[in-house]
Amino acid sequence: MSLHFIDRMAVEVEGAGDPLVLVHGLGGSTNTWTPLMPVLARHRVVRIELPGSARSLRAHAIDGSPLSIARLVDAVLRVCRHLGVDKAHFAGHSLGTIVLMHLALAEPALVRGMMWFGPLLAPPDPARSALRQRAAKARNEGMFGIADQIVNGVLSRATREQQPVTVAFVRESLMGQDPEGYALTCEALADAQAADVSTIACPVLLVAGDEDPVAPAQGVRAIAARMSAARVEVLTRCGHWLTAERATECRLLVADFLSRNR
Repeated sequence: MSLHFIDRMAVEVEGAGDPLVLVHGLGGSTNTWTPLMPVLARHRVVRIELPGSARSLRAHAIDGSPLSIARLVDAVLRVCRHLGVDKAHFAGHSLGTIVLMHLALAEPALVRGMMWFGPLLAPPDPARSALRQRAAKARNEGMFGIADQIVNGVLSRATREQQPVTVAFVRESLMGQDPEGYALTCEALADAQAADVSTIACPVLLVAGDEDPVAPAQGVRAIAARMSAARVEVLTRCGHWLTAERATECRLLVADFLSRNR
């Protein structure tokens, strides 16, 4: 594995073969995808930490402008250009799925297929307000003030009660965020607009958790119904951090999708 800083974004590149670009969600990092790595050995895996997240420099420190979905899409495209990726599979989690929806519309020739974990088109209005409140709390109290509340709200009951390592993993992912970068990302997500996914023609796998309060299974099925080549899988006793909560099942789904869409 090699670590790159591309336009001040931390990017991990590992392996050789067909490119697979991975985009985390709010509060995530390259480690969001670590549970999937055992089945990705035949791919050139590119794991991006978005501007404002984890080790990447928060976006407003670069040019003073606010963070947005458009800027996050551009960030992913810049990484692809820098690494010479001209055709790839993509996978995203949560916020990362919104970024990839817009990327697929902007650059359809770049995309061979997509895998979306906990996908949503855009936050509903109550969630937009809650995200702005969370941004303010992150600025005022730091990540310590919000991490446990988020963990308790987004993981399934079974995960909270039976997977202490997963709970710790998600908490530490949140605690590793820069509070201002996290706040800016919350605000970008709060302002996100839905992409017209009906025009996405590539194969898409959508994976939902049956206890996910952020991207409920019913909503994920509704997204898939708008597309011509979409497949939905719902994981039981699973919340929003699917790759960590149900790692084995996610690995099987990813391996199957990639083998079907070579």
